[in-house]
Amino acid sequence: MELSFGLLSVILFLPALCISQDTFTCSRATYYGSPDCYGNPKGACGFGEYGRTVNDGSVAGVSRLWRNGSGCGACYQARCKIPQYCDENGAFVVATDYGEGDRTDFIMSPRAFSRLGRNADASAELFKYGVVDIEYRRVPCSYSGYNVVFKVHEHSRNPDYFAVVVLYVDGTYDVTAVELFQQDCQEWKALRRAFGAMFDYSNPPRGEIYLRFQVSGSAGIYWVQSRNAISSDWTAGATYDTMVQLN
Repeated sequence: MELSFGLLSVILFLPALCISQDTFTCSRATYYGSPDCYGNPKGACGFGEYGRTVNDGSVAGVSRLWRNGSGCGACYQARCKIPQYCDENGAFVVATDYGEGDRTDFIMSPRAFSRLGRNADASAELFKYGVVDIEYRRVPCSYSGYNVVFKVHEHSRNPDYFAVVVLYVDGTYDVTAVELFQQDCQEWKALRRAFGAMFDYSNPPRGEIYLRFQVSGSAGIYWVQSRNAISSDWTAGATYDTMVQLN
């Protein structure tokens, strides 16, 4: 069943210089230019518009946290360390792109970077610094009202080339693999991680496409199968509700 909806807003890595008692890791963060202060829809994760607007545009490009694309979609709490300017809770960001800066682990959208400050005036001062010392930790993603969703990537061409990204992955899970079911031989076939969070398959099976994805997290590594098939008339950009939530 196809799910039609707009992709709405919901919701660094230096060698560890210090790790505090509450599991924060010290690093640095900066920001990139954006005409509307949101994320980059052409980010290296392959999320498209989702990568621009998810989490109300509080997103970031990461470097060592990228992990060959498996770090795409991970959520982090980052807080800066200038007491007179920095909010004690900091910013909550989603990794949607790859980016390296001057000894930084996070290159944030302007919306994300502004949330490091305790108020608008403090945020304006932080922007003047350009790069700030931070501490960060991974936190569970939470997308209230959303199941995990498969999006057929815009590069796809029915029937010759199928590519997909997995969206709204809640918790602290990494998507490490995607497979489709080959009806004629009754076995699962691996998709290739093309780049970032995008997995692809040349000459996919005709008819409905059944997918499952592998996640890794604190509970280990396991497969999650969508309860819905992707229809045979799939088109690039279409989204399909898996009817699955991980938390």
